[in-house]
Amino acid sequence: MKRIGVIGAGRFGSELAESLVKGGAEVVLMDRDMKVVERMAPVVAKAIQGDATDKDALIQAGFQTCDAVVVAIGVNMEGSVIATLNLRDMNVSNIICKAVSDAHGRILEKIGATLVMHPNKERAQRLAKTLLSTSVLDYFEISENVSMVEMALPKEWAGRTIRRRHIRSRYSVLILAIKRRPGRDGRQEKIINPDPDTRLEEGDTIVVFGSNDRIRAITG
Repeated sequence: MKRIGVIGAGRFGSELAESLVKGGAEVVLMDRDMKVVERMAPVVAKAIQGDATDKDALIQAGFQTCDAVVVAIGVNMEGSVIATLNLRDMNVSNIICKAVSDAHGRILEKIGATLVMHPNKERAQRLAKTLLSTSVLDYFEISENVSMVEMALPKEWAGRTIRRRHIRSRYSVLILAIKRRPGRDGRQEKIINPDPDTRLEEGDTIVVFGSNDRIRAITG
């Protein structure tokens, strides 16, 4: 079970926490507002009233043990920045931050946020699915039952062509694109609509299209 922290339980943070719980994650949530904490306490594994600008409060809550922490603080830009710096000092490896402006986003990127978002409700649900997967890098829901996913190539697929691996017939998904690790020249190769005889290589990132059930079976 993944352990994911959420700091800030406004509209976006609450929606994200609920989506993560529905997906089977253990969620640790912190918010300054006690009423919000009391509302979310029955939903998440652990809800704490606290100030994320206080590193000791984050440590006592156990955020350093999380697989990822989402800083979903709203308009308090200073609080968002300090919370992110605290998480970096705590060696949290995956820090996702909500930005309220382009300038805010640039600051968060410079101080070490893993991912910066300008979110809404749909993005909260999409982020939850990404965090719950072991290999998904980005997730695009096309309809209720069909999605497009950017993901790390499963290790067992490497070393053979798309045709020899029987991707379409065995897994019922389509590989729409392949991103290959940069070569000696530093350039990343991108293969759009790859030929069935394209060889899949370890370290590839692939964009896959298919039903949600089939994608979940691949990504775990």
